[in-house]
Amino acid sequence: MAQPAGTVDFNLHNLVGIRLLDARLGDVRAVARQLGPLQRPLSAPPDIVICFVERMALTDTLRTLGMGEAAFSADDFFVLRSKYKAQARVRLNLEQAGQSPCEVVCETGLPAVPLLIPLINLTMIVKGVLPLHAAAFTYNGAGVVATGWSKGGKTEALLAFMRQGAHYVGDEWVYLPADDSRALGIPEPIRVWDWYLRQLPDLRVRLSRSDRLRLAALRGVATLRRRTPALVPGRLARFLERQRFADLDPRALFPAERCALAGRFDRLFWMVTHESPAIEVLPVSAEEIARRMLHSLLYEWLPFMEWYRMYRFAFPERRNEAIEALEARLTTLLSETLSGRPAWVVAHPYPVDLAALFAAMRPLVENGAAGGGEV
Repeated sequence: MAQPAGTVDFNLHNLVGIRLLDARLGDVRAVARQLGPLQRPLSAPPDIVICFVERMALTDTLRTLGMGEAAFSADDFFVLRSKYKAQARVRLNLEQAGQSPCEVVCETGLPAVPLLIPLINLTMIVKGVLPLHAAAFTYNGAGVVATGWSKGGKTEALLAFMRQGAHYVGDEWVYLPADDSRALGIPEPIRVWDWYLRQLPDLRVRLSRSDRLRLAALRGVATLRRRTPALVPGRLARFLERQRFADLDPRALFPAERCALAGRFDRLFWMVTHESPAIEVLPVSAEEIARRMLHSLLYEWLPFMEWYRMYRFAFPERRNEAIEALEARLTTLLSETLSGRPAWVVAHPYPVDLAALFAAMRPLVENGAAGGGEV
């Protein structure tokens, strides 16, 4: 399909197409930071069209919602916050979300397009593709999907296999078409916690200078807290502890030939932390994981649903049937996509020894086709 002059297209595995209109170089870079190097021609009309303007033309006085988070006029809904809480003005009709084309109008110069990933995920769902909160990789020809509640160990599994030569597919959101055995990803930044660096010291040189300095300062505060607790109040210490990470482009962790963004889906792991110092791996039914992951996914959708509720407050008569039926659609896709897969639960301490995690999971990845099922 020919790309019209003056447009920039992002093609997500021929499943969802995003077209930018009148985008400046900085706008294209902002979207590329969200989606990665997927700037490719589309094979079909775009699903999401993002139009960039210098300044939004308004004909009505806006009514605001929250602490300046959103606003609405007689006809239009506006998102007023972007990444890092930057001020924004983005016009979005959530009645169109998940339909093609869904139009988003942004003022130029934003650090990121608000709600872009949820809009992509909803479009995937409407097309019969499951967006799963997971990490996915390929190791010795076997395709692995590691899922679970947020902070359960998905990225830890990915990094444990990364150091042994695994190929990257995705981390955070992985797309599983219900009608085949593929796992597809987008190269969103990987959150690397400071404690990872003690086990993977070669990652330290891949951090920016500012991240290295920031993490060193936070380590210093943590040491001070241990030695003289009164100098660093507990609430402040807990807040600073949650800042001890850096976000790295997966291309900084995986060589280009190991960053394919696509692979098979052969093995399913449910990652969960527990209070025991041991790593325990037990077979489990994929159907049980599907039932649990429904609630994990609904939790991940909560921030988007807040915007949708603001939209419905502004326009009570406007409904989006795909959003209203989200739980039912996710239930069906989880069942269709996960059922029957060889599956295991991996319970581990936090922080976990990445080498020990690899050793515990490796036999099931290499020989797992006959091993999954009910406990």
